[in-house]
Amino acid sequence: MTELHLWLRHEVRTTERRTPVVPSDARRLVESGVTLTVEESPQRIFPMDEYEAVGARVAAAGSWVSAPADAVILGLKELPGEPAELPHRHIFFGHAYKQQPGATDLLRRFAAGSGALLDLEYLVDDHGRRLAAFGYWAGYLGAALAVLQHRGRLVAPLTPTSKEELDEILRPAPGDEEFTALVIGALGRSGRGARVALQAAGLDPTCWDLPETRALDRRALLAHDVMVNCVLATTPVPPFLREADLDDPARRLRTLCDVTCDVGSPLNVLPVYDRTTEWTDPVRRLHKEPPLDLIAIDNLPSLLPRESSIDFSGQLLPLLLEFGTDGPWGRCLERFRDTARELGIVEGESRDV
Repeated sequence: MTELHLWLRHEVRTTERRTPVVPSDARRLVESGVTLTVEESPQRIFPMDEYEAVGARVAAAGSWVSAPADAVILGLKELPGEPAELPHRHIFFGHAYKQQPGATDLLRRFAAGSGALLDLEYLVDDHGRRLAAFGYWAGYLGAALAVLQHRGRLVAPLTPTSKEELDEILRPAPGDEEFTALVIGALGRSGRGARVALQAAGLDPTCWDLPETRALDRRALLAHDVMVNCVLATTPVPPFLREADLDDPARRLRTLCDVTCDVGSPLNVLPVYDRTTEWTDPVRRLHKEPPLDLIAIDNLPSLLPRESSIDFSGQLLPLLLEFGTDGPWGRCLERFRDTARELGIVEGESRDV
């Protein structure tokens, strides 16, 4: 690994309590020769003194904008709208490669500053498999919220909790009516998490994956009470739900959780809604009669910030220790450059990893 200065930034989203690097893994980075700067953050699940104790430098929240040019800025969710030029290399979930809203503007900011986006979603092995993901926890929480909503026990606003506390309220109570649940994308990380949550809730879900979605039985889909979508399409596929399905008087489906939240993308498999839901208002009524409630929160794992951060940090650590121009990081950089070229964004030349 070349000499690395890693700068862990504060997350601007107030509901984002996760971190991509937890203090125990920060220790490993520092001991391996990485210079680690950690910004102060009022909502991060791990306090600042735990990072200081393992040798990290402390910086003010948002000071990454004036970080040394060689620093690699590490985060999770979206950047603030300024500055207009981004000269650094940034590691985070950019959501910028599938024509999502705001994607072109973000890529133009990188081009203007000759920086680079190393998108965590595209940190993959030689076979295209993701190497660091929050998917299990997203699926777990999405299914858990769907169950609580369907049972009339979901309380807003949502607040972070622990897995032990969540499992306790997931357990079926006397008098709870039985219902059917469907997980689409059941064999992936998110699907596995969704299945575990549904089983903790006393349910035996129907599990669909590629064979079932290739030959979609729409009538069978609509015959379930609850559906949890864990499919993030990378190529065009027929939508799982259409506007016409919402009007179907025979539809039994009442609660829909879209874990993937691919809103605005032409690859969205659930083009029946146009905006996500929030912690303050986690459920939106999509259709009045027959009713259909939607949960579509794009940072679900932050509701279990400690557990999900520890898991993700453990996956990311070996990749940070091998940070360089080859392998997964090189593929990340090439994906960024290829997308920028496809969009005609060539204002500056991004640096190598």
